[in-house]
Amino acid sequence: MTGPVKQRPRSRDLLLSAGARLEGFLSELAELVAIDSGSYSPAGVNRVADWTAGRLSALGFAVERVTPGGAAGGTTGDVLIGRRPGRLTARDGGRRVLLAAHMDTVFADGTAASRPFTLQGPLAHGPGVSDDKGGLLAGLTALDVLREAGVDEYAEIVFLATPDEEIGSPASRPVTERAARGAHFALALECARENGDLVIARKGVADLLLTVTGRAAHSGIEPERGANAALTAAHLVVALQALNGRWEDVTVNVGVVRAGTRTNIVCPEAELRVEIRSATTSGIARARAAVEEAAARPRVPGTSVVVEQLDLCPPMEDTGTAHRMLAHARSLGAELGLDLGATATGGVGDANIIAGVGVPVLDGLGPVGGADHSPEEWLDTTSVPARVALLAALVATLGDARHG
Repeated sequence: MTGPVKQRPRSRDLLLSAGARLEGFLSELAELVAIDSGSYSPAGVNRVADWTAGRLSALGFAVERVTPGGAAGGTTGDVLIGRRPGRLTARDGGRRVLLAAHMDTVFADGTAASRPFTLQGPLAHGPGVSDDKGGLLAGLTALDVLREAGVDEYAEIVFLATPDEEIGSPASRPVTERAARGAHFALALECARENGDLVIARKGVADLLLTVTGRAAHSGIEPERGANAALTAAHLVVALQALNGRWEDVTVNVGVVRAGTRTNIVCPEAELRVEIRSATTSGIARARAAVEEAAARPRVPGTSVVVEQLDLCPPMEDTGTAHRMLAHARSLGAELGLDLGATATGGVGDANIIAGVGVPVLDGLGPVGGADHSPEEWLDTTSVPARVALLAALVATLGDARHG
């Protein structure tokens, strides 16, 4: 049996503790930004992993390091899973809370040297300063704040750091799914939107390959013997793009079209690469069915179409549990002087994968930042103390069901 419920840490104390760490945060952020860690630079990602594993170990976490299988275009760095058990069992109200961040950036080797970390007034700049090194570091700093406050009333804290989020997490996805299963709540550490909003929903994505088969013939002597796959593909492009607007939460994009080899051959084969995005699993299914229907009725006699789903990233859906998490975050934020809003986005991230195994997720819990994936990327350093304190408060309260 556990003892009486501890009073949760006061928001003011958490904020003071986070504020006292700001100078160290900026020093460590500069250190992280100085490491080139593009998704296809496994050595650089693993330098970030080394650094992160050291920080987790110092915080009392047992660290598992997983080298995943190869991703398209090359191998990736390692995945880190840090675990720290608390003193509460599930029967006593203990909850497992997952924090998730990624270590990779979109930038090529050499970017850190050509565009190093800088501070211009309150704004920090540099490759990955917002996406996601600022969020990764905010999560670790929040855990340090909780350690100092003596907070251990939870079942377990799990800290996940992935190496390939910027390319869709092809290698780390199975590890992420394994780490997420059994978690009661997840807090994703992508930085907040530019206006400070959290992210309550992300669209899912289905990637499809449509292969059109026709019949070759000499285009000058006997074109009537051919069946032009390119023409069927052209009709499909028009039909699939026309699906946009049919459902409010669905977009369909024909992003790649390939057909034929020579101008004097009736085109015997073509392919379309199609992306479906939707805020709901049902929306993806509806659009997929519409694509299948169009493919089943090719416009050119003698042609046929095969639809293959290459990948599916589940949506992070706007659920009742997510809204309850948001309401809780807003209440804690108010104590810290934050007026938190929330938004939905069409972009995907590791939060989608976590949501896909049934774990409620709140995203955008890093500091405020913007201009991600560009030379202008920035992070508002004045937002760091309150955002770190909010993270710490969320972990402390979500981890103990007795706090309501």
